[in-house]
Amino acid sequence: NLSDTLKKLKITAVDRTEDSLEGCLDCLLQALAQNNMETSEKMQGSGILQVFASLLTPQSSCTAKVANIIAEVAKNEFMRIPCVDAGLISPLVQLLNSKDQEVLLQTGRALGNICYDSHEGRSAVDQAGGAQIVIDHLRSLCSITDPANEKLLTVFCGMLMNYSNENDSLQAQLINMGVIPTLVKLLGIHCHNAALTEMCLVAFGNLAELESSKEQFASTNIAEELVKLFKKQIEHDKREMIFEVLAPLAENDAIKLQLVEAGLVECLLEIVQQKVDSDKEDDIAELKTASDLMVLLLLGDESMQKLFEGGKGNVFQRVLSWIPSNNHQLQLAGALAIANFARNDGNCIHMVDNGIVEKLMDLLDRHVEDGNVTVQHAALSALRNLAIPVVNKAKMLSAGVTETVLKFLKSEMPPVQFKLLGTLRMLIDAQAEAAEQLGRNVKLVERLVEWCEAKDHAGVMGESNRLLSALIRHSKSKDVIKAIVQSGGIKHLVTMATSEHVIMQNEALVALALIAALELGTAEKDLESAKLVQILHRLLADERSAPEIKYNSMVLICALMGSESLHKEVQDLAFLDVVSKLRSHENKSVAQQASLTEQRLTVES
Repeated sequence: NLSDTLKKLKITAVDRTEDSLEGCLDCLLQALAQNNMETSEKMQGSGILQVFASLLTPQSSCTAKVANIIAEVAKNEFMRIPCVDAGLISPLVQLLNSKDQEVLLQTGRALGNICYDSHEGRSAVDQAGGAQIVIDHLRSLCSITDPANEKLLTVFCGMLMNYSNENDSLQAQLINMGVIPTLVKLLGIHCHNAALTEMCLVAFGNLAELESSKEQFASTNIAEELVKLFKKQIEHDKREMIFEVLAPLAENDAIKLQLVEAGLVECLLEIVQQKVDSDKEDDIAELKTASDLMVLLLLGDESMQKLFEGGKGNVFQRVLSWIPSNNHQLQLAGALAIANFARNDGNCIHMVDNGIVEKLMDLLDRHVEDGNVTVQHAALSALRNLAIPVVNKAKMLSAGVTETVLKFLKSEMPPVQFKLLGTLRMLIDAQAEAAEQLGRNVKLVERLVEWCEAKDHAGVMGESNRLLSALIRHSKSKDVIKAIVQSGGIKHLVTMATSEHVIMQNEALVALALIAALELGTAEKDLESAKLVQILHRLLADERSAPEIKYNSMVLICALMGSESLHKEVQDLAFLDVVSKLRSHENKSVAQQASLTEQRLTVES
């Protein structure tokens, strides 16, 4: 009898006899309840949707039922565009101004379903100005806690969610309309209502991805509300939802601090304690999420310092206890947390004095053979950061850190190689003895030369070059230079002098000047085949070269005069012209060095 009903409905719609209209609508609702898809197909074929547009009037007693039918029909993906084409959006948005709660509820459902995953639906609601009216309703109804009103609020939140989901410009529009403070308020007032709470959380998760939302969130008490809600949750799924909101929000430094002050850290530590020995999949996932979030909170300077509490803080102590644990996830989080705590000299000095280095070395020792790459990377990051303050270098060297780090020389993993190189470079900074010891280590030097050619991994390549140069600069040792020459490292230092980073160019030039001063005879052939003299000519002639590059290039030219073949190259390239121009350079040191170099070139010629 569905076909009959549809025919009858068309006639009745014209006559507007409310009673028979009502009967037809009830019949449609019944058919949709029994088989939504088939009924929707029949309705689309009958052209009844266009008739609905005329039935959506505020005066009619059947309006709520018509909106309900549209909501049911729009559950089918294939019906959403036909609903838009039938001109239903504009009258539905007009109905959002109704005072009738049932009309509002069914209209909100209809619009929400039409917007679900439908670009056309969203666009039409946007043009009709639906979002602003819904936000105004949320604001005015926010404080009323009776069940019917909460149901309406839930539908409206869901409608905004479907409207803006995965659409940056519509999300930005909602943020500009001030939806965030309203949603935060809703969450606070209706935290006892599971359905509404869930809708708010999904909406937050949607909006929190946008950078522009973070400022607004930071000006509300979202941190407090989320932590309060989190403490009440026992179910894994609900906690997971809250985590999904917390993670993007915690990328903002102001919110990090608010979350720390609201007591999130204590919740996270408790979860870790509860789940650490469990082998259930949910528990393992929750342990990972909690410990990852903990590390994220430590990325903010203020939140990190607050939790460090001069190294006496309960949180810091608890994180320390993760490092010797047998759980890889906790070892990883512990090492990353230490690397984050080690972001200022005071913290680093305190931690080294209190035995953190030994804990990290033990951890690395446990992961030498087929170890966990992420744990290796994190522990090396922590050691590298701890080695930055000058007073820590000697202490860490005497604790045997270099020996531990060198065990990973055979690693084939670029992230581990990168951190290993950075750690060694930090440790030997201005430590002549350690630099000499490492520079005589043929295995290390050969590996460095090999990594200097790691074209696929610019970071590893750059760090290898910098460490080669550092071994020479800090040791000033002939033996180290010989080891580097024998391993074929000279050409890499010459290439490094052409780097796009001034700091690396400079480090290379200083190392090359030391080679020329201490072991020119040994390095002569390699310097020649690497075309060092041509490169220096280019650096001096290039107006874009930094003053320190020009200065050190000239120092190097003077040092190369001791070699007959290199001297001849210098003469052939007419260096005098370039150097004499630099005598009037605005930088005094460059100008002085140009005069000295000119004299040297003139005398030697």
